[in-house]
Amino acid sequence: MSPSGVRPWIRLLRQGERPLLPGRSAGEGCCPELCLHRLDGFRSPLPALRSSARRSEVDWPHRYARWLEDAEGTPLRDGRWELAGRTGFAPGSWTEDFVRDRPGGSLELYCGGGWHGVLPLRRLSPPDALRVKAYRKHARDGTLAPVLLWWVSFFDGRLIPDGHDRALAALAEGAEPVCVELRSVVDEELWRRTAEEVTAAHRQRMDGLDSRPPHPDLRGQRAAVERGYADAVASLPYDTAPTPSWNLPGGAPAWDDLAVGTMLECPRD
Repeated sequence: MSPSGVRPWIRLLRQGERPLLPGRSAGEGCCPELCLHRLDGFRSPLPALRSSARRSEVDWPHRYARWLEDAEGTPLRDGRWELAGRTGFAPGSWTEDFVRDRPGGSLELYCGGGWHGVLPLRRLSPPDALRVKAYRKHARDGTLAPVLLWWVSFFDGRLIPDGHDRALAALAEGAEPVCVELRSVVDEELWRRTAEEVTAAHRQRMDGLDSRPPHPDLRGQRAAVERGYADAVASLPYDTAPTPSWNLPGGAPAWDDLAVGTMLECPRD
C-alpha cells in the first residue's frame, strides 16, 4: 500500500495499483477537514488467523513482521520500520474518531493538536456478525490476537490493515483493542549521524568530568551521564519519520478523474 501526494491537501491511498481512498481538503482556517471516499477492494496483507494461534502465547509483533515481509500489498517500502505493541491512545481515538461511516467521511486534521483517530480500510461487519460474536469471547478471555495498525503521518492517525472484526469485538466488550502498530522510523544514515552526534557530546561531558579534581560525587555523576547516554541512543531508532509518499502518475488531473468516477462528495464540489 502506498499513499501518493499530488498537490497540497490532495491524497490517494492505493494497494498496488488499486485505489482505495481518494481524499482532499475542505474548509479554511486552523481546522481544515480531509474529506474522503473509501473504495471496496482492500485485501489484508496478513493470512487468516487460526483459533489455536489466538489461544497460544505468541510474539505477535515478530509474527506480524514475518508475514508482512512475505506479503504483497503492504505499506512496507525501503527504509526503517518499527512494529511494536501499542497501548494507550489519545482520548476519542476509538470512539468519536473511529471512522465508522462509509463510503464517505471526514477527518478534522490538526485541530486541537491533531486527529489521532482510527480509519478502517474495509467495510465494517455488523455488530451481530458471527465472526464478531466469536471474537468477543476471545476478547473476554484475553486470547484475542492484536489489531494491526499503520500510523500515517499526513493523516495524523492510524489505518487498520488487519483486524477489523477483532477491533469491533473488543469495542463491543467495552475495551480498547490490543494493537500492534507499524510506523516508519528515521533512516539508517540519519540514525548513524545522530548517534555520532550524541556520542561526541557524551564524550565531551565525560572528558569534562574527568578533568575535574576528584570529589565524592564524581562516581555518581559519571554513572548518571552514562545512563543518560544509553537512554538517548536506545531511543534513536524509534523516532517516527514521515510516512513515505509518491507523486501520483498523471498528477492532479488523474486524481480529479478518479474523484469524478467515484462521485466523491465534499463541500464545494
